[in-house]
Formats: sequence, C-alpha cells, structure tokens
Amino acid sequence: MSRNEGVAPAVPAAFPGVSEGVARRLALLGLRRPCDLLLHLPLRYEDETRLRPIAQAQRTPGSVVVEGVVSRAEVRPRPRRMLTCTIEDDSGAIQLRFVNVHPAQQRSLVPGARVRASGEIRPGLLGAEMIHPRWRLVAPGTPLPDRLTPVYPTTAGLAQAVLQRLATRALEGCDLSDTLPPALLARWGLQAFEPSLRLLHAPPPGAPLQALADRSHPAWRRIAFDELLAQQLAMRAHRRARSARRAFALPTGRGSLAAQVLAAAGFMLTEAQARVSAQIARDLERTEPMQRLLQGDVGSGKTIVAALAAAQAVEAGYQVAVMAPTELLAEQTHRKFAGWFAGAGVEVAWLAGSLPRRQREAATARIASGGAAIAVGTHALFQQGVAFARLALAIVDEQHRFGVNQRLALREKVTAASAGQEAHLLMMSATPIPRTLAMACYADLDVSVIDALPPGRTPVATRLVSAARREEVIVRVRDACRQGAQAYWVCPLIEESEALQLQTAVDTHAALVAELPGLAVGLVHGRQKPAEKAAAMGAFQRGETQLLVATTVIEVGVDVPNASLMVIEHAERMGLAQLHQLRGRVGRGAAQSSCILMYQPPLGPIARERLRVVYESRDGFEIAQRDLELRGPGELTGARQSGLPLLRFADPVRDASLLEAAAGAADTLLDHAPAAVERHLARWLPDAPAWLRG
Repeated sequence: MSRNEGVAPAVPAAFPGVSEGVARRLALLGLRRPCDLLLHLPLRYEDETRLRPIAQAQRTPGSVVVEGVVSRAEVRPRPRRMLTCTIEDDSGAIQLRFVNVHPAQQRSLVPGARVRASGEIRPGLLGAEMIHPRWRLVAPGTPLPDRLTPVYPTTAGLAQAVLQRLATRALEGCDLSDTLPPALLARWGLQAFEPSLRLLHAPPPGAPLQALADRSHPAWRRIAFDELLAQQLAMRAHRRARSARRAFALPTGRGSLAAQVLAAAGFMLTEAQARVSAQIARDLERTEPMQRLLQGDVGSGKTIVAALAAAQAVEAGYQVAVMAPTELLAEQTHRKFAGWFAGAGVEVAWLAGSLPRRQREAATARIASGGAAIAVGTHALFQQGVAFARLALAIVDEQHRFGVNQRLALREKVTAASAGQEAHLLMMSATPIPRTLAMACYADLDVSVIDALPPGRTPVATRLVSAARREEVIVRVRDACRQGAQAYWVCPLIEESEALQLQTAVDTHAALVAELPGLAVGLVHGRQKPAEKAAAMGAFQRGETQLLVATTVIEVGVDVPNASLMVIEHAERMGLAQLHQLRGRVGRGAAQSSCILMYQPPLGPIARERLRVVYESRDGFEIAQRDLELRGPGELTGARQSGLPLLRFADPVRDASLLEAAAGAADTLLDHAPAAVERHLARWLPDAPAWLRG
C-alpha cells in the first residue's frame, strides 16, 4: 500500500457553508469546489411531482409518492432491530420499514405526525410496505415539487438532500456561460450549455424520463459532446506539443544490424510487418519524438518489428529499453532479444524486481555505463537508481496493461533517463482496439496495424463443451499428449478472490496429475516466486512437461509452438478479449490446434453471446468491437484505474457520431480559438496533470 492509499482527502478550503465532515465526503466524490457540482450530474430521476392516494399507489408500479398520518410506530428488536410505522389516508394504509434505526427517526415518526414518503410499494408479511423510503414531515397542504427529483452519485453519509441543495447553489453562483462559439453549436445541432445543465439538474414535470434515462435527450447530447471535446482537446494538444520537443535522430544507416537480427530470427517479414517496420523507421529518423502504437492480433509478429526498431537505435549508437507488464512476458522477450542480437555482439541486459541484489546491481551498472545496449525488464527499468547512458528508444509491450495514465506519464520518465533529450516511444498491443475507442483514448498517438498473420499459422478450431463432459475433455488431452503434442489447461477466473483462484489452480493441478498418470503436468500461477514460474515455463517450453495447468497469467506472450490444445474452464466468466488472447497461445506452430471452451450451464444472455462470438470469429478487431459493446470502454482500456480523463457521460459506442464531431471541432478550436480551448479545459479538466496538457 502506498503512503497515501486509504487516507481521506484534505478538507477543501473552497467549500463555504458546509461542515468538515460533509466537505470530506464531497472530496471523496472528487468535489472540491462549489462549481464541481455543475458536472456532478444525476444518475436518474424520481417523479415526486404527483401525490397518489395510498390505495391507488399500491396498484401503481415503480416509485410513487404518498402522504398520510402515522397511526402506529414501534421498534422491533428481532430478528433484526428495525423501526416500523403505519401511515394512513382516507383510502387506506401502508407500512414504512427502516433497518438500522436512527434516534431522529424515532423522535419524528410518532403517532399523529404527517409524513410524505416516496419509494416503491411491495407486498410484505404484514401487508403493503415501503422499505427505506425517502420521507419528510409535512404540514397539511404542503406543495409538491415542481421539478423531477434528481438522484446523484453519492457516498456513505452524504444525503441526497445535501447534494440537491449544493447543486442548486452552484447553478445560481457559478459561471454557466458557453465555452464554445455559436457557429460550432449550430454546425453540430447542439443546444446551449446553460439550459442543458439546468434541465439535467432539475427537469420540469413532463420531461421525457426515457430520453433522460438512456441519455438521448438533447441536453445529454450537449454534455456528452462537451466531455468528448475536452478529451480530444487535451489529447491533441499533447500531440501537438510533441512537435516542439526534440528526440535523438536515429538514421537507418547501413541497416546491417537489422539484417543480422532478421537472419537470426530465421524468417522473412510479411508484407504487413515490412510496412509498419518502415513507418517506425521513418519516425526514428526524425528529431520529433515518436509516439506510436503498434497493434497486431495474437501471433502477428510484433516482437520482431520491435527488435528491428531496437536495431536501428543501437546501430546509431544509442540504448533501448524494452518494458513488459509481467516478469513472465518480460523474461520471454529478453530470451528472444538476447538470441537475435547475440550473433552481432550486442549485450541485452535483464532487469526485474525479483533479481538478487548482486545481479541487479551488475545489470544496473552495465546499463548505466552503456555496456548493455538493450535493457529488457518490467517497470523496474524506470525506478529510482536505474540510469541509462544514452537512452533513445523505449518499447512498451502490452501497453494497455499499464493504464493510460502510466503510458502518458512514461514520457517524463524516459526523458529523465535520456539526460533531457526525449526518447522515442513505441507501444505494442495484442488487444485490437476498435476505431471509436482508438479515437477516444489514443488521439495523441500515431497508430500502425499488422493486419495479417505470418504464413504457416494454422487456424485454431474452437469447441464449446459443457462442464458435464469434463471426462471426455480429459481423455482428449491425454490422447493428444501421448501423440507428442502439448496442452494448456486454464483455470477459471475468480475475480472476487485471488486466494480462491490460486487454490483452484492448485486443486486442478492435483486432480489432473491423479487423472492423467504417465503425463508430466506442470503448474503456473501468479503467486509463484519468479524462479518457480520460470522453471515451470522452461520445462514446458523444452517439452519436459506435456500439460501445463495455469491461471490467466499465460494470457499474453507465452510462445510454445508445440502446444496445440488448450482447455479453458468456466470460459463463461471471461471477457471476449481475454478468451481471444488465451486462444492465441495455441496455433503457433504447423500442427492443427484446438481450443476447448468449457462452460457451466445454464448460461446468461451476455455469457452466451460472448461464447458465440469467440466461437464464430477469429478476427481480433471484430471480437474487440463486440467486447467494447458488451463490456464498455473503461473495462477494455483500463481507463477506470488509469487517471485518463474518464468519460463519465459519453460512450464511444453510443456517441460515435458525437466523437467524430468532437475530433473535428478540437482541431478547429486549437487552430483558431485558443481562448475557447482554455475555457473549455478549465471547466472540464481543471486538475489535469501537466503531462496531459502537453
């Protein structure tokens, strides 16, 4: 745990008129100034503008508002302490039930008190009841609200009434002037900012609840556009600022080192690999820092393209850092690079947090002296105490696993490691990124795509099998291994408990050892010591074990051409991209390969759709698009943990047309209306870090 983790934010000094406790709770929601409430928009709305007789309300679905006089109230100690009270009007009676009783409730809800309550009425043991309704004491004839009631995102101890009051105060006291030119609003058919915001905080009676709920209302469209525009402005400004910075120019020179690396790899580049390799080479020749994303489906050959880029930097007399998110992937990358560069006499250092102190110090010294031209490792490469002599290129594999914040902030780290001269940055991802998501999250990058697999790769046959046929699957694994093949057995993803997932892997390994006598069965999981993990993977790669039981730690990077069979247990628990990545661990040789997706019936509709898509398609981009539609953009990019300006209101799938418009508008504003850009970013990204503003 970091030093600041779990520590409540400091009390905002700029929130007048609220207690310290309320200020702390507001800060937990990211609300540190009164005007932050403007963009803290409701999750949904309750219609409390209409009062219904109690008898009629009991026949009305959804939330209703009733009013009556308390006829009975008592606190019941068992089976759980709760307050129940009955309210009556001329038409009937219902019961209000509250768990975790507060003294203020007991003092207020007494016989004779007039109560207005809103909520959903459900049948209970003692008749119709509302559980934990919103309520307040009223006098006879108290008027009803003249607006729909907003329900805001909140946190424990922060009542809706407080947020509603503060939002109303913000609407009256904060600047609601438009940040965008009228011509731009007219071009895209957008309504003005102030009426949009006022409507969303307090919709009038008769406002279309469905359009507000599904965010198709014109007021929501304006907010979604503004949010997308702020993100596009920030990312594009970051990209433009790059042109003013300077990096080492890395001429292609003779290209003899690249030729030696390619010869050591033992294969020719595909047309797609050659095309993207040429794009990268041209970038490296320039003094403008490269920031390029290299996409390629599972097994498309991104690593050799990265190695050729590294060769260009090394031949020009500079160093290269290659970073991977896990030691398993980093170690495999190191093994490939070391093999490819060994014949040319290029030293490839290995640096990871698990290295013994002496080995770590030796590797660090070789990197600092420039003796190691290439350093491969985990994030340990950019930790304190690691210095490069002449770093000119940083390569980040599986960059989406680092989070977008880390990806953008990495520029500062590699610049520091390059003695003030900016290093080129090449990011790689085997998770194809749909176009709309790329526009939203990678507008600051140039993108290259390897859109074809190398020749000789056999398509992987995908099979869906019920868990009830587990014994048949075990027989299939046994027969394949006895015929000389190797297989993976992937244990289920158990997100709620890493310890339970570990135990499942251990138990599965023990069961398969017992059920498959005569086969060597290995085990790999994320909690093993690096040496144990490396030993298990090494044995499998050398063919000493026929079956490898593993958690999803093998999702990326593991390359064993002889492995032609994979079994994934409880495949219904995994996302589409993850299933596609795992399936890509087989089919890397010439043998016919299969992936068995074992599921536990009955399947829910989303799980059924996921399995159908991965069964029918081998196209990573098509699978990624469906994954985006099923899971949402935050889950696919890691944006929710990344520090990227998170899209709270817009959705790249639903709002694809608005995203296109925002991208075009961002370029126009950056070119012709810098003052509008500043005002817009000040409203939407007031606390944006320096690396995001370019």
